[in-house]
Amino acid sequence: MIYAHIMAGGVGKRMGNTPLPKQFLKLGSKPIIIHTVEKFILNDQFEMVIISTPKSWIEYTKEILKKYHVSDHRIRVIEGGAERNDTLEKAISFISETNGIKEVDSIVVHDAVRPFVSKRIIDENIKALKSYSAVDTVIPAFDTIVSGNGMEVSEIPDRDSMYQGQTPQSFNILQFINSYSKLSSEQKATLTDSAKIILLSGDRVAMVPGELSNMKVTTPYDLKIANAILSEGH
Repeated sequence: MIYAHIMAGGVGKRMGNTPLPKQFLKLGSKPIIIHTVEKFILNDQFEMVIISTPKSWIEYTKEILKKYHVSDHRIRVIEGGAERNDTLEKAISFISETNGIKEVDSIVVHDAVRPFVSKRIIDENIKALKSYSAVDTVIPAFDTIVSGNGMEVSEIPDRDSMYQGQTPQSFNILQFINSYSKLSSEQKATLTDSAKIILLSGDRVAMVPGELSNMKVTTPYDLKIANAILSEGH
């Protein structure tokens, strides 16, 4: 089975003084998260569409899904975790408790605040999982990447081999469980990228081409850009 997991656990500190977490802010005529959920419920390959949100926002999430007529029997709204990987772990636990986990089961994980993800990106993530244990959606790094400590440059890698990560990130569920269980508490606390967990276990991670429009809405400026993309009929 293939599961979709929409991460809506952020509180949007970089969005500034707003009354709602960023995923609930309006993009055009409806909240960002509604645009995102709609992309996934249109795909009939998913057994379940799990939305992870802070506990205090679970009922609000259910209310806006109803308000904007997003009705699909596959949707489940659950509590997220303190960090990204905790949230993914809770979603996997929910799947295990609900359906059990089989060897071929996989999960496609996406940020709620990337509302312009395309059907092509989602489908190619699912296709790549037939050959790989994990998949990362990426775009080429158009700017030079500089590594440093904030005071001095320590390295300037070759831009031709650098990519920027997007989502979805997709995983064979059992492989993710096995890889995650091998991490130390310190590693679990510092690893913010789930695909790196698979790399650390020695397994391969496929790359799927992302799109510039598959942007993450994090700041007020991002929201302006997203509204411009929407007005162009994306």
